[in-house]
Amino acid sequence: MKPPSTNSKPASPEAGATVAQWLQWLEAIHPTEIELGLERVLVVLRRLFPRKPAARIITVAGTNGKGTTVATVEKLLRVAGRRTGAYTSPHLQRYNERVRLDGQDITDAALVSAFERVESARGKVSLTYFEFGTLAAFVAFADAGVEDWILEVGLGGRLDAVNVLDADYAVITSIDIDHVGFLGDNREVIGFEKAGILRPGIFAVCADPLPPSSVLQQAAAQKVELQVTGRDYQIASRPADASMVDLVREHERIALPAGPLPVESVAAGAVLVRLLEPELSAGRISEAVQSLAVPGRFEQLRRHPDVILDVGHNPHAARWLASKLEGHRSRAGRVLGVYAALSDKDVAGVLMAMAPVVDQWWFAGLSVHRGLDTKSLVALAKARGIDRYRGFDSVPDALRAAMAEAGAADTIIVFGSFYTVAQARELLEHGVS
Repeated sequence: MKPPSTNSKPASPEAGATVAQWLQWLEAIHPTEIELGLERVLVVLRRLFPRKPAARIITVAGTNGKGTTVATVEKLLRVAGRRTGAYTSPHLQRYNERVRLDGQDITDAALVSAFERVESARGKVSLTYFEFGTLAAFVAFADAGVEDWILEVGLGGRLDAVNVLDADYAVITSIDIDHVGFLGDNREVIGFEKAGILRPGIFAVCADPLPPSSVLQQAAAQKVELQVTGRDYQIASRPADASMVDLVREHERIALPAGPLPVESVAAGAVLVRLLEPELSAGRISEAVQSLAVPGRFEQLRRHPDVILDVGHNPHAARWLASKLEGHRSRAGRVLGVYAALSDKDVAGVLMAMAPVVDQWWFAGLSVHRGLDTKSLVALAKARGIDRYRGFDSVPDALRAAMAEAGAADTIIVFGSFYTVAQARELLEHGVS
């Protein structure tokens, strides 16, 4: 095992520093944005936590749908009377969104205190922005005394910083192609990485109806009690009510909303909580998830025209989004797509998945690290036969133009990345003509 990095970095923020100052410093302390591996994180974790925390550790991995599953588990456990801590990433508008204590975003004071604790324990060990923040979330959960830690994997699973803690329970939401440079270019290899969150003998749920053999093999080798959708539990449609489905497991039916969130992810969370809290009735589970919402996941912020935001950024997510738009669109209206993306994503795959449902495109550039500029985005679209488009320098400019042209029966879908949705939400919150 190689020793932790000891590169010299800028001095840490002084006492009284703000969250913004800490985050600016975190962006500068490690030479790379992403460095998968648990060695460095484990060194600092052991300094912070000589023993595994007493809380139940619930780890969620997957290509898409992780945030929905975390939100489902969090809400249902709180309904059952449990105290929860939820860690998700990335955030939309404020870093504090990443760390929720009993359903509320962490305060600045608690977050800064956690950052200070991690920095004190870190010594000369170099941590990435995500690794540092992950350990800070653990500290915040321990300080708050929450009973259940619900942890969303940032990238992959096996080598992600979240996986430094052994899961007591796990969920794998979906497995598809994304982050090829880090995880591989096929479902078998990616499934191996996702299944790295499994531990011997635990209970786990897989929301992917066709999991790669790499997932099933790891689960079998570790004697994991794995529940797979379509095999161990079913999601059954209701012919008389398209707005609802039934989660069917062991002769029990739990009514779940068919949307707007991915029902497979909601169902996986419900299956897990049914095991964790057997006294929580099917009726209470059904009632609790009716109002479940996740910012940036098919989130409707305006009506007439409808304005919907979605963080979907890979072909798998785009196919799901296209299916939702088919069911949502008005017969008399058009679908207007406002799209901006990061340059390392499968933009061509996303465009082709969405092209059948988008009537007119408003392409925008993203002026962020790894952001794709408008000219490059337009070139990719034209190469795939998309000719009904306009180009803009920014998401706000594109959204303003789309709203100016949209009729009351139209639907505007803003999607492509967390940055895209964050910029659109900020504009809509401050008003747009």
